[in-house]
Amino acid sequence: MAAASASAEMVGPRLYSCCNCRNHVALHDDVISKSFQGRNGRAFLFSHAMNIAVGPKEDRQLMTGLHTVADVYCSDCREVLGWKYERAYEETQKYKEGKFILEKSKIVKENW
Repeated sequence: MAAASASAEMVGPRLYSCCNCRNHVALHDDVISKSFQGRNGRAFLFSHAMNIAVGPKEDRQLMTGLHTVADVYCSDCREVLGWKYERAYEETQKYKEGKFILEKSKIVKENW
């Protein structure tokens, strides 16, 4: 029995990785919502992301209004994973500022 509990403790945090190269890009604990819409289907809103590169800012008309966003890429393989909300113009959308959208189709679960 001791061996089973020891191996369970060695499993790291639940992560999301790039679908292309398995680079770790986000922690499950940082998921704010799983009910967002990305370019290619469902997307998750994260409070933080890691091992990513942020592209240039641009204004984009989204389903919830005008936002300034920047595409985010995997820092290893440059796969576009989603975007970062830099600015929301509508008061009800301000909570998204500084947060990340990662598309469900672009990330895979690790340590689940």
